[in-house]
Amino acid sequence: MTAFQSWREVPEGFWHWANFRPEEFACKADESLIVEPEFMDRLQALRHRVGLPFIVTSGYRTPAYNARVSPTTGLTGPHTTGRAVDIRIAGPAVYDILKAAMMFGFTGIGVKQHGSHKGRFLHLDDLGGDKRPRVWSYL
Repeated sequence: MTAFQSWREVPEGFWHWANFRPEEFACKADESLIVEPEFMDRLQALRHRVGLPFIVTSGYRTPAYNARVSPTTGLTGPHTTGRAVDIRIAGPAVYDILKAAMMFGFTGIGVKQHGSHKGRFLHLDDLGGDKRPRVWSYL
């Protein structure tokens, strides 16, 4: 894990994930960023495999910000670890990404495909754990 006070502090040679930018993964509340290279490698491999753009709507979140935007996961949700991302996606591509995500070792997959297209997304994380659901739907 590597932490930065701001995504702007990420050294040029550190970020090597071609289809993503540090600012996409920074906390929306204060621009801080935690990067887990293993997670980012997995996400980049998935992106390369499916060949579709991933529009990141949420990456790292500070515990306080996560508690504000996700009361169900509070101060310790997946996004607070640097090992979770939400990707804006809708339609048939969701199935392709979901299927590939399981093959690439993502262990938490949340699907929200109702409501406005701008609000539809796929949550991916690789936290694991026996008590977590592997795939869930947001209602």
